[in-house]
Amino acid sequence: MAALVVYESMFGNTEKVAHAVARGIRDVVEAEVREVSEVPDGVEPSVDLLVVGAPTHAFGLSRPSTRADAVRQGAEQGDQRRGLREWLEQLPQSRGEGAVAAFDTRVRRIRHLPGSAARGAVKIMRAHGYRATSSRSFYVEDVSGPLLPTELDRAAEWGREIASDRADEAARQHA
Repeated sequence: MAALVVYESMFGNTEKVAHAVARGIRDVVEAEVREVSEVPDGVEPSVDLLVVGAPTHAFGLSRPSTRADAVRQGAEQGDQRRGLREWLEQLPQSRGEGAVAAFDTRVRRIRHLPGSAARGAVKIMRAHGYRATSSRSFYVEDVSGPLLPTELDRAAEWGREIASDRADEAARQHA
């Protein structure tokens, strides 16, 4: 079994969470981490678990306009033209194989407001026939960060959890 973690990050916080999630996944199975602009269209057939992550912008996945706004606020990472939304929208229809999970980063003080990049990603993936198994939010102090102190540990634990669940499911399917 192999996992791929694809992330979009403007200030580096979502990237840190992506690496922590992958660290947790690696306790169970192999995992690769890739920034969304470096990932070709589609998902390799060898990927049994796809995990995607992005910052929450304007109550959902970023758009070119919200990424440009992040750059105006000092962001030094990411691609203003192509983010996770654009990558997900071009995915081919799934044959129902494998599993997907999504995470986002969001500002702590707006924790209970509606909208989430993770929920937006799950919605797009389900529309493309993917079976979304889990989503999670991780919190930053302010728009540019930093992550709250326990978030990387939470991310690694979530990675272990989703990888274990997928490995158990795969074992049941092959039994």
